[in-house]
Formats: sequence, structure tokens, C-alpha cells
Amino acid sequence: MTERTADPADAIRLDKWLWAARFFKTRQLAIEAINGGKVHVDGQRVKPSRVIRPGSRLEIHKDSLSWEIEVLAINKQRRPAAEAALLYAESETSRLRRQELVRERRELGSAIPDSKGRPTKRDRRQIQRFTEHGDSAG
Repeated sequence: MTERTADPADAIRLDKWLWAARFFKTRQLAIEAINGGKVHVDGQRVKPSRVIRPGSRLEIHKDSLSWEIEVLAINKQRRPAAEAALLYAESETSRLRRQELVRERRELGSAIPDSKGRPTKRDRRQIQRFTEHGDSAG
């Protein structure tokens, strides 16, 4: 056997691995992230069908968070989070940077009031009273 025909058990599509390692909830979300340039393998932009093996280095950007990881193992099935965490090793700088970002976001989150979104029926009535009151004063 030549080196090119490696054991297929130690290789998997990138989108399947990201799903199995629990970086994305569905394979479709993983595919969209890969196609959107949010996932790089060994520093290069790739397609979802890219085959990865243990030793591959991934950069994953999701929302404002990012991970720099090395693939340690392949698992074709989605397992519990504790088992999924054993599939990769994250670099120390990546972990510290992400933890700092989460901490800052948590601190700022308490200082920024929650936006309610659409006004409630009560809010609309108050807005209506305010604008009608402003029109009659003019």
C-alpha cells in the first residue's frame, strides 16, 4: 500500500468534524461558516469537503470569538461536549484571548441597558399621548 491511501478512519470532512466537535449546532451552519471564510485550515481558506486529519491546524471565527486549535482525533459521530473537547487542543494564547473577551463582554453587559426591541402596546400608547400632547401645544 502506498502512503496516499491512508486509513480512511483517520480522515473526515471538515464540516462533519466541526459538527462532531460541537463548534456548530448543525452541519449546515458549519458549511455556511466555512463558505463565508470563517474557518481556515493550516492558514488557508478551504471548502466544506476538505479532508482533515489529526495534526491539522484550524482557525475558527464565530461571532466575535475565535479559536486556534489543532485536531487531535477524529470522531464521525456527535458525542457529548466532554468527549468532543478531547478531539482538539486549543492554543494557550487563543484560550486566554477568548476568556478576556468574554470577561469584558460580561462586565459591559451589566452597564448597557437591555434594548426591548419593539414597543409594547403600553409603550405605543405612551408615545401616542406624548406626540399628541406635543402637537396641541404648538
